[in-house]
Amino acid sequence: MAERFETESRKLLGRLRDAMASDDAGQARLNKITHLIATSMGCEVCSIYLFRDEDTLELCATEGLKAEAVHETRMRMGEGLVGRVAKRKRVINTPDAPQAPGFRFMPETGEEIYSSFLGVPIQRLGETLGVLVVQSKVAREFSADEVYALEVVAMVLAEMTELGAFVGEGAAMSARHSQPVLFRGTVAQEGVAEGHVWLHEPRVVVSNPIADDPALEEERLNDAVEQLRVGVDQMLAMAGGDKDQAQVLEAYRMFANSKGWMRRMCESIQSGLSAEAAVEKEQSLARARMGQSTDAYLRERLSDLDDLSNRLLRILTGQGNNTGAEMPPDPILVARNIGPGELLDYGRSLRGIVLENGSVGSHAAIVARALAIPLVVHANQITNDALNGDHIMVDGEQGVVHLRPDESVASAFRDKIAMQAAAQERYASILDLPAQAKCGATVALHMNAGLMADLPSLTSSGAEGVGLFRTELQFLVRNQMPKRMELAALYSRVLDAAQGRRVVFRTLDIGSDKVLPYMKPNDEPNPALGWRAIRVGLDKPGVMRMQLQALIRAANGRPLTVMFPFVAQFEEFRAARAEMDKTLAREERLGHVLPSKIEVGAMLETPSLAFAPRKFFEEVEFLSIGGNDLKQFFFAADRENELVRRRYDTLNHSFLTFLQGIVERCKETGTAVSFCGEDAGRPVEAVCFAAIGLRCLSMRPASIGPVKSLIRRCNLDEVREVIEKSREQGDMSVRPAVMEYIRAQHSQ
Repeated sequence: MAERFETESRKLLGRLRDAMASDDAGQARLNKITHLIATSMGCEVCSIYLFRDEDTLELCATEGLKAEAVHETRMRMGEGLVGRVAKRKRVINTPDAPQAPGFRFMPETGEEIYSSFLGVPIQRLGETLGVLVVQSKVAREFSADEVYALEVVAMVLAEMTELGAFVGEGAAMSARHSQPVLFRGTVAQEGVAEGHVWLHEPRVVVSNPIADDPALEEERLNDAVEQLRVGVDQMLAMAGGDKDQAQVLEAYRMFANSKGWMRRMCESIQSGLSAEAAVEKEQSLARARMGQSTDAYLRERLSDLDDLSNRLLRILTGQGNNTGAEMPPDPILVARNIGPGELLDYGRSLRGIVLENGSVGSHAAIVARALAIPLVVHANQITNDALNGDHIMVDGEQGVVHLRPDESVASAFRDKIAMQAAAQERYASILDLPAQAKCGATVALHMNAGLMADLPSLTSSGAEGVGLFRTELQFLVRNQMPKRMELAALYSRVLDAAQGRRVVFRTLDIGSDKVLPYMKPNDEPNPALGWRAIRVGLDKPGVMRMQLQALIRAANGRPLTVMFPFVAQFEEFRAARAEMDKTLAREERLGHVLPSKIEVGAMLETPSLAFAPRKFFEEVEFLSIGGNDLKQFFFAADRENELVRRRYDTLNHSFLTFLQGIVERCKETGTAVSFCGEDAGRPVEAVCFAAIGLRCLSMRPASIGPVKSLIRRCNLDEVREVIEKSREQGDMSVRPAVMEYIRAQHSQ
């Protein structure tokens, strides 16, 4: 980079800093800045466009265009060259703007006489705040140095916008982090919550984006990077034999030693940025690339670079995770992502969780479900908008998050919470009553669990037992394989807490979206259909044997119920059952007390098992229909994919008929069968399941009250007639007909 250019760039940033240090109002500052940029770059026009809402840009200041166009000219994302810069988050540099693809003529601005156009996004950490444009009459393409200079200026404008330097009248110049924002995400755990934001990783604030002494800033950067490298090397040494953790840290070390990364940051410093701003400029570019990349490997590497930049910024600014802020009494955790161990550290203190990333089947979602904490994932950019202490409302029923809601939204949301609270009071009145329908049929309602912390819900929810205890959580939250003695102690405490009520322990269900941190992940094109659950157990019998031994020792003479997950064919169940028999025989030889009674069952999660030979149904002691997986395989609709996961109705006649066939086969052989999954906890679905013959349902504890209440108001014989009539009429789904029946019952 030429020395003259570096000097001119520093001069421009120095003038910008002086302009922003003045006591002028936000509009006056913007006007000064456009004048300075146009003069410094020898252009007739400089304009600044800022977003007034998530999809609309507004001309907020200009030098050279008609003054009356300011705050009047607006365009949609992707509209015109300015809108294209914002949408693509990329520079547009053209010598002939009217002939460029996407050009939109705006007569109110008077820009038709300008030929050259250079637009760069004003962005911070991947979030586009606006667009900075320079134009000239001479038809020319701006040089690489000029493009770089404008990008540096845009970076400073982004920081100043973040710090509130341009606050003025109108939506486009309103103070950041002060307006209500609505985020639409994906439901990962149902429930509603109101509280205040607690950021898992507090945002790093860069308050000094411009620096006078490049040599000093380079020295600060070099010192911080060296400290970062030492830290990564120490973490690598501590990783020991953990290959997966070492692989991530090796990627960190590669970036920390990258000459290209250092060179680009040093160039930014030479142009006038502080060390912190230079790091954040690179981080913003990495996040922008992440949003555009479809390559999973590249996205992962860019994410590594983003995380490394965060570490470097905390070293430079001294802003560690502990900022001195106090966690509010009603915290709602906001994070880009979070691991299961970190989430367990927070425990039940959280009212809700909102994640930018994550997935419905992630480890964090599993823990959130175990703790019954409302969770919304895919709330894009919320960590950029939220500040510690912001008022926030999480609707885990609709996947909606209200950040800094206005009073009308807050009032409506509180009404919803109040209605749910009133319903819970009604459910409390039937806590000790059975889920007995008007026809006299009784449905056993069990709860799902995965932590010791879940067990008190056995009493408070009115559950008759634990229909599913997920044993994988104890494996997922550790950095190494748990010991047999530790597992035996935990399972024993679970049985103690159940006080004689039945607990169905599901053996280790890993693979797919549940990868153990200490097991090498397989690069599978479709993990949900890959090496997981019982397949892992049978291929690694030592792990299965260790867990079965822990369960037998935990029972210590008490009844024990064990269920194998994701059984797709009879042979798999027989092989797993043989492992159980061998383990029982070995434990007896070792002198351990055997369970007084043992039941061994399987989860029916694949359509293939429904068509297993009759002998399978005779040998298996019970079946639990795993509704979540079975539904996605039945409809070939990935439950992680928002485009299809809600496309197919559980009460579609084809699926209900399929379930009914399973129930009838079990009835023929006297095999106990239950339904376990999210749909079991939805009252209308639960009533339909009961009507087709399922007499045992397992769900999250909070769903037991609503399900019991509706079952007690219905006649299952009548519901079955409604289903059969709907089927005869050729309806696609039984839902409308059953809803009509329920409304009629409610009005009586």
